[in-house]
Amino acid sequence: MCGRYALGKLEWWILQEMFKLQQAALNMQPRWNIAPTQDAPIIRHVEDHREAVMARWGLVPHFWSKPLSEMKYSTFNAKSETAASTASFRDPFRKRRCIVPAIGFYEWTGEKGAKQPWWITVKDQDWFGFAGLWDRTEIEGQRVESFTILTTRPNQEMSQLHSRMPVILRPDHYDLWLDPANDRDAIEPLLTGLPDGSLEYSEANKSVGNVRQEGEWLTVPGEGTQARLV
Repeated sequence: MCGRYALGKLEWWILQEMFKLQQAALNMQPRWNIAPTQDAPIIRHVEDHREAVMARWGLVPHFWSKPLSEMKYSTFNAKSETAASTASFRDPFRKRRCIVPAIGFYEWTGEKGAKQPWWITVKDQDWFGFAGLWDRTEIEGQRVESFTILTTRPNQEMSQLHSRMPVILRPDHYDLWLDPANDRDAIEPLLTGLPDGSLEYSEANKSVGNVRQEGEWLTVPGEGTQARLV
């Protein structure tokens, strides 16, 4: 699974160049502790062009119209093996796929009350893209755009930390993933873990578990301090 990740100091022009975006820049503030229900940038294909938008992490299906507080099931991750047949993810998997840019993500090990967070990055890549799905609905007169991050079986490094890992796309697979004309047979081969040896991980600061904490210091070991609350 993937329950926290970082955008870091990734700059707009990098995404603009990679995805040939023709739009005003998003206000991408440095983020080191993005959590479910928070807004974050995604890249998607809409009509005849690509665009970057801010969306809520935790997919709200197009058929959902009740208050968000009444959603009792988690949708910030979706299993890649079942997303194509699950009610909440089936339509997005077919025609509303997206890429979620990141520089790294977090995972926890250990017993409750003594969990250790780990900071995980992709070797030789300053940033990468999670495979995501997005959707749109209207709740109480307000449009809600949201996304989920797909997960898969772990590679060797991630198996030391968790039984799942987020789907991280190779850059040469971005076009294939985003194009809604590509069917299930074309995109399912992309939904695997990165090869063994692709990831690096190290201990992170235990304060990353607090969604109010923010800053690059969260990626390195150390005890938190209330003075760093935002």
